[in-house]
Amino acid sequence: MANKKGVSSKTHTKKQLDDYANQHNPNNKAYKARVENDRNTKKVSSKHEAKRQAKQWAKFEEENGVMYPLDWMCYSDPYDF
Repeated sequence: MANKKGVSSKTHTKKQLDDYANQHNPNNKAYKARVENDRNTKKVSSKHEAKRQAKQWAKFEEENGVMYPLDWMCYSDPYDF
């Protein structure tokens, strides 16, 4: 099967064809609304992903007892031990 972008006039009505064209025309407000909606959805998704990772890390620390800060490893002299 060929990968074609677009819609066929054999399977869609004139209204559906017009709606598709409006959503893919950069000068149209329907296109701008779709792009803005996609952008906002991606922001929300990344926020949810960050929250999910924070919860997962907290669960890991709770299970393994790694509840101390690791800054001293980064800023200490290796010869102090």
